[in-house]
Amino acid sequence: IRCSAVCQQETTKSAKSSTKNSNASSGKDAGTENSDEQQSGSKRPSNSTPPPTQLNKIKYSGGPQLVKKERRQSSSRFNLTKNRELQKLPALKDAPPIDREELFVQKLRQCCVLFDFVSDPLSDLKYKEVKRAGLNEMVEYITHNSDVVTESIYPEAVIMFSVNLFRTLPPSSNPTGAEFDPEEDEPTLEAAWPHLQLVYEFFLRFLESPDFQPNVAKKYIDQKFVLSLLELFDSEDPRERDFLKTILHRIYGKFLGLRAYIRRQINNIFYRFIYETEHHNGIAELLEILGSIINGFALPLKEEHKMFLIRVLLPLHKVKSLSVYHPQLAYCVVQFLEKDSSLTEPVIMGLLKFWPKTHSPKEVMFLNELEEILDVIEPSEFVKVQEPLFRQLAKCVSSPHFQVAERALYYWNNEYIMSLISDNAAKILPIMFPALYKNSKSHWNKTIHGLIYNALKLFMEMNQKLFDDCTQQYKAEKQKEKYKLKEREEIWHKIEELARQNPQLHPLRPGLHPQEEYMLYSDSAVALYSMETETPTAEDIQLLKKTVESEATQVSTHTHTHTHTHTHTHTHTHTHTHTTHTHTHTHAHTHTQGSWMRVCVCVCVCVCVCVCVCVCVHVQVFLLCVRRH
Repeated sequence: IRCSAVCQQETTKSAKSSTKNSNASSGKDAGTENSDEQQSGSKRPSNSTPPPTQLNKIKYSGGPQLVKKERRQSSSRFNLTKNRELQKLPALKDAPPIDREELFVQKLRQCCVLFDFVSDPLSDLKYKEVKRAGLNEMVEYITHNSDVVTESIYPEAVIMFSVNLFRTLPPSSNPTGAEFDPEEDEPTLEAAWPHLQLVYEFFLRFLESPDFQPNVAKKYIDQKFVLSLLELFDSEDPRERDFLKTILHRIYGKFLGLRAYIRRQINNIFYRFIYETEHHNGIAELLEILGSIINGFALPLKEEHKMFLIRVLLPLHKVKSLSVYHPQLAYCVVQFLEKDSSLTEPVIMGLLKFWPKTHSPKEVMFLNELEEILDVIEPSEFVKVQEPLFRQLAKCVSSPHFQVAERALYYWNNEYIMSLISDNAAKILPIMFPALYKNSKSHWNKTIHGLIYNALKLFMEMNQKLFDDCTQQYKAEKQKEKYKLKEREEIWHKIEELARQNPQLHPLRPGLHPQEEYMLYSDSAVALYSMETETPTAEDIQLLKKTVESEATQVSTHTHTHTHTHTHTHTHTHTHTHTTHTHTHTHAHTHTQGSWMRVCVCVCVCVCVCVCVCVCVHVQVFLLCVRRH
């Protein structure tokens, strides 16, 4: 058994013969050889853990056929072993107990042979199966047996893991940034996964084994190993990232000396992602690990952890591909606020700072996260942020994107948020009322109307007097706007009179009186603006209250209804029609002469366009005939 295992590669026969003879003469297993190699490795400088070159020495001592490790060019291309002929070794369960450790080491070394799964996937099928069977057997062996992780196994297991997995990843083949859609874009899967999966499973069982001793393993699982492990998180294969997430979490839990280093390197990945590349495949998995790490932070929080929240987690909200990792990011932020409520104000102000302006789906994600934060906020902290927070919510309610407005109005269905609003209604209602009143009339989506009526009804029930005061204040502000508009019109009239008195004035349209010319260009804009700033009358306010009571009743019983009564719609339409009719009647004589000129110009333009189109069609037909002939 020892001879066949050590001589598995022809080029290493002469180099391994001395090892085989020494083991045969001593009558002991291969653990002695591994112990000697460990001792030779321990002669390295004690100020750092063994570098990868020493791991190669342990693995390849006396093996000239294995060259120095090179950087791999893609996740599917490995430094293939020249001689890939493997001999099937006996099963571990059939070997005598005294020889199992040596046989285990031999199988680990045998699994360091790398095969081609890309350029020639059908090559070496026999030997690929030998390696797969060996890996599978070792997974079962280390899972169901005790006292199998001895001191000589640690370096061999780490070497086998490093040789099979540590590689340079290729550029991403999927679109990056906001163009990436995890539901539409297929991930690029690793071609060598049949072997890599078993390597990951073996190493995970190795870390979780009851025999695993971190004090022994820290010689081999060092900072260099962790850094190489973190680089693999950019793999496009989600199966690999899932294994990496679990393995890194186990290492973080078992190696206390590596915890600060792991957090620091994860921060560096995030910084590079935020400010340089905006692309990394493993952000969601790294945030998931950090979520469990944050959950275990001791109180009071260290300043280092607070800085991580402010300088890393909050800027992650501004990346275009936020949707890929937002649930994990929101969980981390909420975990921090549950640990320390004093962080609420900087977190909410940071979210408002990075609030999206033109990306509505991202705005919905911000609203989701903000509601999660409000679910755990302390009332004393809520008072500090209520004004900027509800100014932003008022903008969301006024959003033409109905999903944004709908998500913001669903806050009024949250009992805890409503209790906070009720305690601070004097500050919040004056901020929210203008947006609610305006959109109850002007928003295009009927579902939004129903949700707005529900919110207005809740405000009326909280404090009727405050609601009436806000209504009167809104009416006064609209009257003030109307007065300013009238002032502006008078000033423009004065300017028009001065211009008309200027002898160098040339009319824009000959034949039109200057007053008619001015009205032609100003009436429509003024009318549109006056419609937007129309002052609510007493009848409007009474109608609003009646509509709120009737519509909110329907919304409270059916929150997601998409209809409302036709009384309001009919009344509003009738009023608008009457206004438009009056406006048209008043200024009809001003537009008559200009309307004929517009009609003539439009007819001329249409004729010209038709002629051009006909000429182009004839030219194309002529060219097509010439080509055919």
